[in-house]
Amino acid sequence: METSSVIDNNYRVVINIEQQYSIWPAQKPIPLGWSDLGVIAPKAHCLEQIQKVWTDMRPLSLRTAMDEGS
Repeated sequence: METSSVIDNNYRVVINIEQQYSIWPAQKPIPLGWSDLGVIAPKAHCLEQIQKVWTDMRPLSLRTAMDEGS
């Protein structure tokens, strides 16, 4: 199997400034506003990693506003 086809089938885990996670095709440039978390793997593995760390789905700005209102 060629290296390019392995990369074509992999995704990377990315996060935005609001601490929201997503996956992105590994062979494509990461869009503005998103940062690479260093996980490049098959889709299922990336989604498992996100499920482990993303326990609060609220955007950072909402969590902050709610904490300040308490």
